[in-house]
Amino acid sequence: MDLFTIVVIAVALAMDCFAVSVAKGIEAGRFMWKPALRMALLFGLFQAAMPLASYAVGSGFSEMISAVDHWIAFGLLGLIGGQMIYGSLREDDKAEAHGGNHADIYSWRISLSLALATSIDALATGIIFVPTPELIATAVAVIGIVSFAASAVGTLIGVGFGRRFDVNVELIGGILLVCIGAKILVEHLCF
Repeated sequence: MDLFTIVVIAVALAMDCFAVSVAKGIEAGRFMWKPALRMALLFGLFQAAMPLASYAVGSGFSEMISAVDHWIAFGLLGLIGGQMIYGSLREDDKAEAHGGNHADIYSWRISLSLALATSIDALATGIIFVPTPELIATAVAVIGIVSFAASAVGTLIGVGFGRRFDVNVELIGGILLVCIGAKILVEHLCF
């Protein structure tokens, strides 16, 4: 395995981080650099830690978690997305969904939940490095950096999109999170 292959793996793993960050950027409607940076750091950290954990534990753990990882990701993203959809449809929350106070969009609880949900599929990735232990440090670093960058760029794109269009951004963000969870589930069940 070479560096190019590791980068391709990292980009593939970072796509969920990117999509979730776009949704959160749309929901925020404005760039809040400290919370967005915290979320990007958490995404990068979790995406890097999961392959390292499965590498350290070995193939037995990877096989066990791969049987349910898609259900966990689907459940977490569905729950968070469902709460956003419900909140966007409540009459008293509609003013907030159109540019009001979004103080808890990047709360620790939400950011940690999203980081965990988007990184569960990365858990099984560490096993591919068991035969090449000299590459695990490089792989973990590349995966973390790419996920961090994907999250930061995704947030900026989401904020830009949210500013250009006058839509119920909380509803769109919730639908996107549910769709990402469903995509993860379908990919694992069908392929």
